[in-house]
Amino acid sequence: MTTMRKLTLQATLLSSVAAAAIVTAPGAIAQEAEASAPSDVITVTARRREESLLDVPIAVTAVSGTQLEAMGAADILSIAQLAPSVTLEASRGTNSTLTAFIRGVGQQDPVSGFESGVGIYVDDVYLNRPQAAVLDIFDVERIEVLRGPQGTLYGRNTIGGAIKYVTRRLDADSPTVSLRANVGTYEQFDLIGSASTPIGDTLRVGAAIARLTRGGFGTNLTTGEDNYNKDVLAGRISVEFEPNDQFLLRLSADRIEDNSNARGGHRLMVGRLTGAPILDDVFDTRGGLNVVAQSVEAQGVSLSMEYRLNDNWTVRNILAYRDDESITPIDFDALPGADLDVPAIYTNDQFSEEFQLLYEGDRLSGVMGVYYLDANSTTVFDVLLGTTGTLINLPGLNAQTFGDVGTNTWSVFADFSYDVAPRTTISVGGRYTYDERNSTVLRRTYIGGFSEYFGGNPTLIATTSNFTGSNDWTDFSPRASISFEPNDTNTLYASYSQGFKGGGFDPRGQTSATPDFNQDGNITADEIFEFMSFDPETVDTVELGWRVATGTYRHSLTVFHSEYRDVQIPGSVGVDTNNDGINDTFTGVTTNAASAKITGIEFEGAWTFGQDSFTPGDAFNLTWALGYLDGHYGQFISGLGVDISNQVQIQNTPNTTANATLAYVVPAWSGDLTLMGQAAYRSDSSQFEIPFAALDQGSFTLWNASVVWDSGNGNWQFGLHGRNLTDEEYRVAGYDFVNNTTFAPELGLEGTLTAYYGDPRTFTATVAYRY
Repeated sequence: MTTMRKLTLQATLLSSVAAAAIVTAPGAIAQEAEASAPSDVITVTARRREESLLDVPIAVTAVSGTQLEAMGAADILSIAQLAPSVTLEASRGTNSTLTAFIRGVGQQDPVSGFESGVGIYVDDVYLNRPQAAVLDIFDVERIEVLRGPQGTLYGRNTIGGAIKYVTRRLDADSPTVSLRANVGTYEQFDLIGSASTPIGDTLRVGAAIARLTRGGFGTNLTTGEDNYNKDVLAGRISVEFEPNDQFLLRLSADRIEDNSNARGGHRLMVGRLTGAPILDDVFDTRGGLNVVAQSVEAQGVSLSMEYRLNDNWTVRNILAYRDDESITPIDFDALPGADLDVPAIYTNDQFSEEFQLLYEGDRLSGVMGVYYLDANSTTVFDVLLGTTGTLINLPGLNAQTFGDVGTNTWSVFADFSYDVAPRTTISVGGRYTYDERNSTVLRRTYIGGFSEYFGGNPTLIATTSNFTGSNDWTDFSPRASISFEPNDTNTLYASYSQGFKGGGFDPRGQTSATPDFNQDGNITADEIFEFMSFDPETVDTVELGWRVATGTYRHSLTVFHSEYRDVQIPGSVGVDTNNDGINDTFTGVTTNAASAKITGIEFEGAWTFGQDSFTPGDAFNLTWALGYLDGHYGQFISGLGVDISNQVQIQNTPNTTANATLAYVVPAWSGDLTLMGQAAYRSDSSQFEIPFAALDQGSFTLWNASVVWDSGNGNWQFGLHGRNLTDEEYRVAGYDFVNNTTFAPELGLEGTLTAYYGDPRTFTATVAYRY
């Protein structure tokens, strides 16, 4: 191995420096940095302009695609094992719908009508819905996590934070080819390929494709199908036009097809009606719902442009369209009989336009822009209840919900920084948002089985909602910060930011269940509107930060406090349609009846030690991230109008998250051998606001390890990856229609208490070739 090769590698491990303004932060090991000499300046673009990480008054973590591959990470969910105060999970009963929380702020319900609390971006294009958002790791340059309210710098206003998936740029100088094969336990077999070539001096084209397959972790004992399997085909093509160093035009299109089997849950209780026992293997299921096959199709196209007008001014524009359709059969009761079976169809489409104008001067720099989004989403699902026992007179009772939600929003934003002194900078920003929501909610009750959407022909017995409503809101969200650099290696900052998430209409609302709010004996249209709708929520966050960056060590220490107001709480209450004393259906009740205070501390860092990191020889690199949150509700009004703040906690948010990765790099066999071990810890967390031990997850630690060899010329890589080495059994989602009656009625005759689990122990061998 040449001295320069070793210098470059160790500089990479030390500083995570990447060319072309790659965002990095503590925890990132951005390999393949094209540096001719070591550097301890980490360049970031979190504020839409290139600047040292030391100068950025934002809590940001970024992980390179190269590091994720070196760790054997399969999808975006792995980011939760690297960043503090972050929860990323596949939503209940799905393979590719994302549930995301950052610092206790998020949204678990994926149906139309509820906005995400955490923004997901693909190449700066905001994904309006969480379906198809569990993104696989291929052809990715980096994944960034920005914690806290975002909105004065780009895109959609997001109240909790943003996760940005950034794909690789094309090589402008020579053709490239990359091939990777993964073979692992549970019949895993992945093939990933990408290629690009310049056409002349100004044009280049590229494409990437991934075929990702795996057998199930368990079996559906009723249908014989694999459970928790994977069957994904994904691809991306891109064209870049760059006639000079002032102008860049990039056209890209992507598509994903997920034909994995429906993910069946594990019952945590014995069947009340049939006495069905609890299965030994948590990855096995007995769900019998098979009226439709699970499938997800998503695609999008974007056109981005950047033009540098002169040394001070740059123009950017991002134009995009996306759509997706998800068919998701969920057998809530996880038994062969139709006790609580819910097949669902989600469709989404969106058009977005974003224009930015950036300024970079000697003392003043910043960005201003306009964002527009026109989106539509629909959800239709049947709720087929039991056909025996107390419901024998209503065979095949089906409570169907259809929701259609249109979103039309635009905003103007700006954020500028000014150096008031050689080592002191103030930043101010703001965002004005107009949000409009149009919604149709149609709820019908049938007998005789599934509706026409799922191949049935039942008898309509009641229409309990036929609602159309529209509402709009405006908001101004400010941001301000001050940074001070006492010397070249330290930065202190303080910031204030406000986040906003628009309101909407509960897609599960049942107008016939509207209370008589003023007790005048008459249910008015205004009362129905009030019952079906909910208002925006806001959060105010104050943050203090201290960053250090030296030749071999860096850290970022952040302390924050958030005041979370008018929190949107989706829930349901039971409804007795035939007055027999039994709740045989339900209605959605979403309120803004909660406020919370969340205080936290986050500590991330990296330390390279061993020999002098700037001379040839072996080297250790330790990275870590620690997050601690103390959050509690000051007020929490249940759907029944009772303050239960002393009974609830912040959902999907453990108090403590911690991870550490130790990598050892040594020259071997004319290349570099990397030995890497990682531990990721999460303390107790609750699936819902009401804690319940049978469904909630206790504290646990995941242990991962990798051995990776890279050839000296960078063409070949061989790796062996083990994840969840101790085979930890941990729950990531679930349904409780037995104990959690504050938010959901008791439905079905068997009792529905069902859990979904994270991946078991896996081993994967990889071989990659790059040219």
